[in-house]
Amino acid sequence: MDHTHLLLPGDNPLLAADRLDATARAAAAAFVAAGTAANTLRSYRSALAYWGAWLQLRYGRTLETGPLEDTVAVQFLLDHLARPEAGGWQHLLPPTLDAALVDAGVKARLGALSHNTVRQRLAVLAKWHALKGWPSPTEAVTVKTLLREARKAQARHGVTVRKKTAAVREPLAALLATCTDGVRGIRDRALLLLAWSGGGRRRSEVVGLQVTDLRPLDADTWLYTLGTTKTETGDVRREKPLRGAAAQALTAWLAAAPASSGPLFRRVYKGGRVGSAGLSSDQVARIVQRRAQLAGLAGDWAAHSLRSGFVSEAGRQGVPLGEVMAMTEHRSVSTVMGYFQAGALLGSRASRLLETPEHLAGRPEGRSEPSTNGQNRG
Repeated sequence: MDHTHLLLPGDNPLLAADRLDATARAAAAAFVAAGTAANTLRSYRSALAYWGAWLQLRYGRTLETGPLEDTVAVQFLLDHLARPEAGGWQHLLPPTLDAALVDAGVKARLGALSHNTVRQRLAVLAKWHALKGWPSPTEAVTVKTLLREARKAQARHGVTVRKKTAAVREPLAALLATCTDGVRGIRDRALLLLAWSGGGRRRSEVVGLQVTDLRPLDADTWLYTLGTTKTETGDVRREKPLRGAAAQALTAWLAAAPASSGPLFRRVYKGGRVGSAGLSSDQVARIVQRRAQLAGLAGDWAAHSLRSGFVSEAGRQGVPLGEVMAMTEHRSVSTVMGYFQAGALLGSRASRLLETPEHLAGRPEGRSEPSTNGQNRG
């Protein structure tokens, strides 16, 4: 089902019938869809489909009938967020409705949703109301308070936000050490190093790179150009550097799979034959997961491991935050700081306050030594 129209409703006040005819409204809708990242568009469609099904089952109404009351948003939270009670975790969604949502294909499995999923669904609902010109129930104090307190309650009972394992320098080296399987290994090594050393690139950015986006600067440096990304939708193309081992790996891949145009990273078939089709975003994630498995690395690995690992390692090595964000193109300081601080604190004196200044000055960075005099100093 095509939900593109859901992103730009026909009765949006900016596109009223007395201003634009049907053809113009369809063209405007196409612009909105084209200007929205594919992954974001898919998540919007999925969330709106879920809202539509849940509303119909719970209230017998649709998204088109008018703005939702804050009580509806509160019910959505209570239906989908698990709360700790005696005997286990509970949520209010009736089992028959839960099963119906799964049968309809809008819900993957029975049970509560994660806090992050519920929060994302509320964000999409707010977007829907904004496009309609309606006040959003997500702005109600009751909704915001309940969402915040639900997070606290879950955290107190051991439910934490799952983050992908960060590929800092050591695990990255382990991933690269598995890239010895011919042309596939040459490609994967170049991909991993470009995504990591090139600024923690998102998987959509990696698969979007074209051969024509590259240019050599010198024998040890490539420049690659980014166009439209998740956070940058203007027409300004930005160059990022790729140096050292990453540049050498890219040179090796271009020598193994020469091309004058088309996707930079392409599929490799049995026998080492390189095809013309580019990789998908999901294939980038599977490459990271496969290399982590071959390396025997524990953790939850995904394409995002390269992005978070780059930021964490930059923090470990004391790279200024502004330089890091110039490479990653994070817009929000709060988003990047979580990874950056974790890396930076590993080398901070604040994490070694029980050690004496003499010990700090006399041992290699990142290693601690026990006291030899048997006394504690305060």
